[in-house]
Amino acid sequence: MIGKEIRIERIMDRNTGRSVIVPMDHGFSMGQIEGLLDMTTVISDVSEGGANAIVLHKGMVKRGHRRHGRDIGLIVHLSGSTSLNPDPNDKVLVCSVEEAIALGADAVSIHINLGAPNESKMLESGAKIARDCSRWGMPLLIMCYPRGKGIDPTSAQAIGHCVRVAEELGADLIKTNYPGDPDAFHRITKACSVPVFIAGGEKSGDLETLKIIRDSVHAGGAGVCVGRNAFQREDTRGFVRALCQVVHGDTEPAAALGQKR
Repeated sequence: MIGKEIRIERIMDRNTGRSVIVPMDHGFSMGQIEGLLDMTTVISDVSEGGANAIVLHKGMVKRGHRRHGRDIGLIVHLSGSTSLNPDPNDKVLVCSVEEAIALGADAVSIHINLGAPNESKMLESGAKIARDCSRWGMPLLIMCYPRGKGIDPTSAQAIGHCVRVAEELGADLIKTNYPGDPDAFHRITKACSVPVFIAGGEKSGDLETLKIIRDSVHAGGAGVCVGRNAFQREDTRGFVRALCQVVHGDTEPAAALGQKR
């Protein structure tokens, strides 16, 4: 579908076939957290660092429209839950594809947790959004994770299951956990027909984070969706610049950090 193809090129590098996406939807689930207090500034830092796209909830789109500087792709997140919920893994729809179109979105995203008590409702919502995306030519990023009682979130089998479910629902792009082993991740990406991104996870060391991302890209990954590991850095712009060098330029992590300024 040409509409999806055109929009995907706004959130992925058409030359490398990869993308650096910075989700900034954390405020919905976690509140006024460090790094997302001044949205206009942090979006500018991420954009000037070279990121391809950001993920925002609908109410933050206006704050992210800076009217100057480097452009950046916009992915509007359609689902949410809060950390105050007895089951934070219960994601419900809080926005529609039509609303995202009106906001100027280049893509939309939804969150599904396999193994959570309300998995069936999330799958049903995912199927509905996939139908709407096909109707409107809107790319769909499905964030799918293994989360539930007794489930190992880094299990390659469970992560592969998440990727397959997202693909079968109709995802154009998929975000999931990294299993920690490049060979295991390569088997997952090889068996999938659409780009697979790893989640950045909680904040860790600069070099450690970039090494994981390098390994995932070399194993067939399409890049990274990194949130706190980007916007909670002391030098967000510099770290995103280094991240882009690793993802798009195949630069070694230590060298990228040395050139980030």
